Amino acid sequence: MGTVVSIELADDLPESRLRSLADQTCAWLHEVDARFSTYSEDSEVCRFRRGDLRLEDCSADLRLVLDRCADLWRDTGGYFDAYAGGQLDPSGYVKGWSVEVASRRLAAAGSHRHYIGAGGDIRMRGSGPGGRPWRVGVRHPWEADKLAWVLNVTDGAVATSGTYERGAHVWNPVSGAPATGLRSVTVVGPDLAVADAWATAALAMGEPGLTWLAKRAAEGYESAVVTDDGRAFTSPGLPVAD
Repeated sequence: MGTVVSIELADDLPESRLRSLADQTCAWLHEVDARFSTYSEDSEVCRFRRGDLRLEDCSADLRLVLDRCADLWRDTGGYFDAYAGGQLDPSGYVKGWSVEVASRRLAAAGSHRHYIGAGGDIRMRGSGPGGRPWRVGVRHPWEADKLAWVLNVTDGAVATSGTYERGAHVWNPVSGAPATGLRSVTVVGPDLAVADAWATAALAMGEPGLTWLAKRAAEGYESAVVTDDGRAFTSPGLPVAD
């Protein structure tokens, strides 16, 4: 997935069990990477978009991802578009989804206090070390050694999409040009796949994304945004640390 993944297990379990759970999580993420890579010619995604693989012959995971991407395209008015670059690239959904699934698998296997971070996507379950909420720093979009916000999160997800590391890598599918107006978008909510996709969609919208994000608070998703000209906006329920 082109990023580093970190896993922290805070459960009071034997070390051998914790190592096994971490290994299982890594194996799942490597499986996702192999299946959905847009760089590997023999990945399932690449074979499907070349026409070498029919939809009915695709894995259940790929069919689910395609369905979810279609739903998100409708929900965002076309701003979340897996075809924005001209050919299928579901990466904007897959990373958050794969980490969300990894967290659910860990919970089912007995880990109810953990943290998985993949780039700007983080899923936390239960409380952190010492029984306190997990503390998540949101990077300052211009000064890499500083934080814009510190969040307290228990049982939730944090996703950040921005232009400060990879440049103009998110496209506005309506204008057909790189997204402008917003420098950093962070979304906090119960599901990482949704939070990640919505952060990407809002970034693609530009400043109109501020109004769109404000409406997502009713669905349990809070946000923090920095514009290209340095203004900062937060939704009222953002879990900012004291």
